Amino acid sequence: MDEILVEADSPIAFGQRLKILRTRRGVTRAALGGLVGRSDSWVKGLETGRLGIPKLPVLLALAEVLRVRDLAALTGETSLPVELFVGPGHDRLPAVRAAIDLFPVPVVTPAPTAARLRVRLGQAWAARHAAPNHREVIGALLPDLIQDAQAVVRLTDRAEDRRAAQAVLAQVYCLAQFFIAYQPAQDLLWRVVERSMVAAQESEDPRAIGVAAWLAAQAHRDAGGFDAADAVTMRTLEFLEPLLPDANAPTVAAYGALQFEAGYTAARRGETGASWGYWDSASAVARRLPEDYYDPITSFGTTIMAAHAVTVAVELRAGGESARQATAADAGAIPSRPRRARHRIEQARAYHLNAQPDAAVEILAQAHAAAPETVRYNGYAKRILLEEVQESSPARRRRASDLAVKIGLLTA
Repeated sequence: MDEILVEADSPIAFGQRLKILRTRRGVTRAALGGLVGRSDSWVKGLETGRLGIPKLPVLLALAEVLRVRDLAALTGETSLPVELFVGPGHDRLPAVRAAIDLFPVPVVTPAPTAARLRVRLGQAWAARHAAPNHREVIGALLPDLIQDAQAVVRLTDRAEDRRAAQAVLAQVYCLAQFFIAYQPAQDLLWRVVERSMVAAQESEDPRAIGVAAWLAAQAHRDAGGFDAADAVTMRTLEFLEPLLPDANAPTVAAYGALQFEAGYTAARRGETGASWGYWDSASAVARRLPEDYYDPITSFGTTIMAAHAVTVAVELRAGGESARQATAADAGAIPSRPRRARHRIEQARAYHLNAQPDAAVEILAQAHAAAPETVRYNGYAKRILLEEVQESSPARRRRASDLAVKIGLLTA
């Protein structure tokens, strides 16, 4: 992780820190400059020490692009610790960790069946989508689900039944990844990612493999491993593509979600043509699905493509285009509260990028109303609010501060 390579209190100048973080991400000076609205010569000036440390809004923009979890790792100034991409540890995290770490797996009597577990898992996903406090809801369900899914795999003898149990276990771990993400538990996150991938492969279920790979690609990208994210995505797309003619809707949706993930990673790299090309491919896949289809894990379907367009434009730092996409996208069409809140945050990023801060904060308030836990754990929302609470305008500062207090970023 970046904080290990560039510790906050090590005697490394800001420019050197920036260069280390940029090169580790595989981002050129031109790409980094373009993604924060500057030139490659400006980035070179920072890295060589010709230019001083920029002001907070620019620092936050650099941190967002480079996915630096704490500004202190970028600036070296330990008096300014700002964790952007890590939320607080949830109260239910210890119980979830204990269930994942439990070994040997206890024998449950009577043992649940894979079919029954599949029903419970579907109910857990439905509960997550309906809940504003979705981490609280799934955090309460996960320990028993994890233990029972592990036990079913252990106790099943017939090969066919064991594969079915492995598919359920893989998707239980996927649910766990949604809970663990953006919490201070990176070791647990990677354990869950790896276990999900192994269980999915053991299941030989294309849907389980596709979904596990989709989440693994996100974990790699969020950790700065763009090449690893692409490798997982492309290999899985190659695996799934020959199966599509006879595939069911959930498998097709996993393929479409991976197409968009390839576009998301390309956008993070600043590759305009590739990112929109993958968005087009994902959109074509979405049109093959029933019009009202909404995938419970990936959220993939026709209703999500407008939200994905906002994300691509924002990641490409295209202010006008991102605002246009944000205005056109209908958040109300998304049936999931946490996913709707995430889309609202993307809209807020678009308006903020397009110099519409009042609209950005208003949209963040709508995201908070839909799912407060989504905003509380989202680095992009925190970045916008951190900038706005520094504003000279009392009205803007007050509006942002009120929301920052609600999500725990500031104290009252």
